[in-house]
Amino acid sequence: MKTVHTIFLIVGAVVLSTSCHIFRKGKSRKTSLIEKAPAVSPPVQQDSIQVVNSSFTAYLGQVERFAEQNKYSTDYFFFIDMGICSGRNRFFVYDRRKDSVTLSGLVSHGSCNTHYLDQAKFSNIVNCGCSSLGRYKVGASYRGEFGKAYRLYGLDSTNSNAFKRGIVLHSFGPIPDKEIYPETLCNSFGCPMVSRNFLAKLSDIIDNSDKPILLWVYN
Repeated sequence: MKTVHTIFLIVGAVVLSTSCHIFRKGKSRKTSLIEKAPAVSPPVQQDSIQVVNSSFTAYLGQVERFAEQNKYSTDYFFFIDMGICSGRNRFFVYDRRKDSVTLSGLVSHGSCNTHYLDQAKFSNIVNCGCSSLGRYKVGASYRGEFGKAYRLYGLDSTNSNAFKRGIVLHSFGPIPDKEIYPETLCNSFGCPMVSRNFLAKLSDIIDNSDKPILLWVYN
């Protein structure tokens, strides 16, 4: 019995690591890792930009001062509002020179090692599988399991273990470019996962920046 139980646990772990659940009105649909994301990104959703403008303005002064004092980019800031449903755009790129949000996209939150979490929960514990709140330095890119990804370094006590946990910014094929609300996105194991097209747009900003970009995840 012990051997059978061990095999069951291993198989279960493989299934969790190779599938994605997108929930539709109480029903779930398994999506293969090889599923293609839509080829064309739609225009930025104006309603989402209005939502974020009312929420991150309280952080702007803080992030600008922190960036100036610590030699981060002051041209662009990334924000993720975990208080917004995952089926709506909640990853926002703020262009300081234009004083406006110029990009927005979908982003997953962590499952906290459960089958599925509709609302994000947060932890900084190693192997917790949860998202972590706080400011991050977007580090160097590398090629990993999901293709191009960016290392993230937690700058607050709430996300100080991000690098140790392997929390990175990466794309995931099943994540679409369009908002899917009232449906919700699949969960990650704590990483902010975005669509392939959205990551390509973020990459243009990150790779062409002379200084590191700041990402602030808040709720």
